[in-house]
Amino acid sequence: MAFFKDELKNIRAFIFDVDGVLSRHEMSLSPEGELIRTSCAKDGYAIMYSIRKGYIIAIISGGGAPGLRERLAKLGIKDIYLKIANKLEALDEIMQKYALKADEIMYMGDDIPDYNIMTRIGLPVCPADACEEIKAISRYISDINGGMGCVRDVISQVLKAKGDWMDTGCFVKSM
Repeated sequence: MAFFKDELKNIRAFIFDVDGVLSRHEMSLSPEGELIRTSCAKDGYAIMYSIRKGYIIAIISGGGAPGLRERLAKLGIKDIYLKIANKLEALDEIMQKYALKADEIMYMGDDIPDYNIMTRIGLPVCPADACEEIKAISRYISDINGGMGCVRDVISQVLKAKGDWMDTGCFVKSM
């Protein structure tokens, strides 16, 4: 098995779950009964920055709250799969679309619905507060909880390993 830092250099694509990864586990309800997700602006910045640097970012989530697709699209994400029951089908579509090999993909998930996809890709990772089953199959466990900056943590590690972080000509305006 390769060292984690060596594996980072292969990554061309990041795929993220939403609930528990891009948003916190604890959610509030609006007066209308809709879930209100809390996310981290630093995660959003890292996503926009990596897209500008040419990395592929995709979302595969079983959730699909109103407004979520619009928020993700504002970050520049084009491959957004919401309300997905079979995440492997979405993964296959992304891999085919971009001619990706499994070892070129980092997937961050946090719970049982992410298990199958995380066993198929090259670099499974998770937030600090992921369930034990997901931690057991992850090559890296961020020390940051979901919705609190764990996405930026893994993106910045990959970009640093490849010399793509802190390109002062590539800064983007936060959304």
